[in-house]
Amino acid sequence: MNFNDILKKMKKEEPASAENPTNMDEIFDEFQQVNEARQNQKNETEAEAENTVPEVSAEDKLKEELALANDKFLRLYAEFDNYKRRTSKERVELLQTAGKDVIVALLPILDDFERASKAMQNVTDVAAVKEGVGLVHNKLKNLLVQKGLKEMVSKNEVFDADIHEAVTNIPAADPSLIGKNVDVLEEGYLLNDKVIRFAKVVVGA
Repeated sequence: MNFNDILKKMKKEEPASAENPTNMDEIFDEFQQVNEARQNQKNETEAEAENTVPEVSAEDKLKEELALANDKFLRLYAEFDNYKRRTSKERVELLQTAGKDVIVALLPILDDFERASKAMQNVTDVAAVKEGVGLVHNKLKNLLVQKGLKEMVSKNEVFDADIHEAVTNIPAADPSLIGKNVDVLEEGYLLNDKVIRFAKVVVGA
């Protein structure tokens, strides 16, 4: 029971005397006014506390931004590290299996050479052997052409240091052959239009 309830009870139990008929009423009214004022002040204080947003200092804001940036950096670093490991693994696997399709395509030609080798042990007809070897040779060349291999045309062409390798030079039999490849000692090859072996040539001087 609060003081307000006690006053109400006293007012009921002790009626005002003839000498001071309004004393209790005045006390009660004053107390009620003070009590209401205190209650209003309390309500206002609570309302202000609820509406007040705590101010964030510049230092705290910078710390929060730094934490977010650091978290973002760590995530990006982890993703990049995973990407680097994955691409490194894929590169190794690619290098290990890069020539697989070419080797698989060459296996039938290897079988042909083995059959030709067995046949030459008892053969007496040299012409048949030459024909068989020629067929296998053409089969090999056609396969390599399908894979992008191209033989250079070097003989009687102007010497080009980008695709030719001069082994030696000899006096040209004809003035028109000076500076040209008069002989080819080893053919040059291109793979998808990129030089993979220089042609070894003799240049006319």
